Amino acid sequence: MRAILFFICFIMLLFSFSYGQADTPTTNNATVGFELDAAPYIFKGYYGSVWVGHNHFRYRGVITKIETPDFILKDGFTNNDMKVYAAIVDYFFKPDFKGWWIGPGIEYWDAKIQTDAKLNTAEYNNIIFTLGGGFVWKFFENFYLNPWVAGHLRIAGDKEVIVDQSTYETPLFIPEISLKLGWHF
Repeated sequence: MRAILFFICFIMLLFSFSYGQADTPTTNNATVGFELDAAPYIFKGYYGSVWVGHNHFRYRGVITKIETPDFILKDGFTNNDMKVYAAIVDYFFKPDFKGWWIGPGIEYWDAKIQTDAKLNTAEYNNIIFTLGGGFVWKFFENFYLNPWVAGHLRIAGDKEVIVDQSTYETPLFIPEISLKLGWHF
């Protein structure tokens, strides 16, 4: 319950900062868009993001499914399947949602994992604070490529998961890098 309350307070705080800013004219003051991310597709999953932008701020809702590659997991564990739900607010340093951006957010990770024996499946979940940044390059009108990096910090949820009499320790910090393809009106 504390994690949900923290999430709601965090989102309200972010919205209050963004709407409290003075409106500055841009070539495209408000827009709606979507993005697809390459990494989840490579790792047997999917990614979808819809967003609304106003002035220099972009408000994103994200849903992702990904299977963590075994070479990243602690020896003895496999099939770490995660569904991720995120709310993120990005700030663009230039108008028209192009160029450099940075953005914090909150994510909910709903996951399951097995040992190499694959006898049982254990479920776990985490609340994650994320901070990312990248560069939006518009290559044709409002179609763009968005290389980006992020760091994910576990702030609540399961630290240890027992499966088949083994203990999987969820990472405190996870770095990520990928490439998104997007478009906006």
